[in-house]
Order: sequence, then C-alpha cells, then structure tokens
Amino acid sequence: MRLAAHTEALLDKEWATDGRWAEDTAKGRRLKVAIYQPRGAEIDTGPLARALIALSCDLCLPVVIERDAPLIFRAWTPGQVLSPDLVGSPAPLADAAEVRPNMILCPLLAFDAHGGRLGLGGGYYDRTVDAMDGRVAFIGVAYAGQQVERLPVEDHDEDMHGVLTETGYTAARKV
Repeated sequence: MRLAAHTEALLDKEWATDGRWAEDTAKGRRLKVAIYQPRGAEIDTGPLARALIALSCDLCLPVVIERDAPLIFRAWTPGQVLSPDLVGSPAPLADAAEVRPNMILCPLLAFDAHGGRLGLGGGYYDRTVDAMDGRVAFIGVAYAGQQVERLPVEDHDEDMHGVLTETGYTAARKV
C-alpha cells in the first residue's frame, strides 16, 4: 500500500504535461502503463495497479512469446484470468488486445541512483526498451533496501528513468 501512495508523484514527474497528472486526466488524457505480476519476493503490485486505474491509467502486462525477443504487452485489468507465458510468468490470455505502453514498470533485484538495474537476467526488458527507441518511460519498482551504491552496466543495458519504492519515487541521476 505504501508503494501505491507515491503513484501520483511518479506520474507528475515522468508523464504529466505541466507537472500535474490530475490536470491532464481532467482533460481526458489517459496513459497506458505496463505493470507486472510479482513472483517470489518481488514487491506486491496489486495496490499500485488499483492506484494507477484510479489515476486514469489503462494497464497491460508483459508477455514473452519468443525467447531472445522483445516483450509484447496485452491489455489487463485486475481480476482477469491469467495464464503462464513462455517463461512461466502470469500473462493475459492470447485473445487480450495487444497494446503499446507509454510507461513500463519493471521488477528489480537491485538498482542504483544512476538508472542502473539488475533484473532476472533474461534481457527481455532491455530488448523491449531498445526496440521502442526511447519512446517509453522505463521505471523500476523495488523495495528501497534493494538500492546499491553502483551497479556495473554493459552496452546493452537500458538505463531506467527512475525507481518507485515504498518510500517514494526517485528520478535517476544521469552522470
């Protein structure tokens, strides 16, 4: 629940036209946000999903349909039936509409203040963000305690715009 309390600050910082997402939604603006279904010890995204919907966001979930390829995203609302994708992650059924998100929220194992991240090692988010040519806000979601001083990054690693934790949203410091 504490994570969800910082949702509007994230949208104000990364997506609002004039820094106030509430003003944008009053004008009918909507945002497509890719969220994920947590696995294992990943932070619970259920309250975050409900907060995003309350802030006029349409949700989608990532789906792996081919190894070593970018993710696709399918429309999703909480409570819909999910089925394991190619790598076993909960995903919308094949008849759900495919969408292109404006913002991707991804799980993390570790992150640093400069936009570096450590994921699960499949490279799916890196390939996906690269394929979108910078036309997507790329945000990590983690516990504040997962932050480290500095992560080694490689050329194929995509930097995040920032990280949302239970203590708030922090934009990445670019060096």
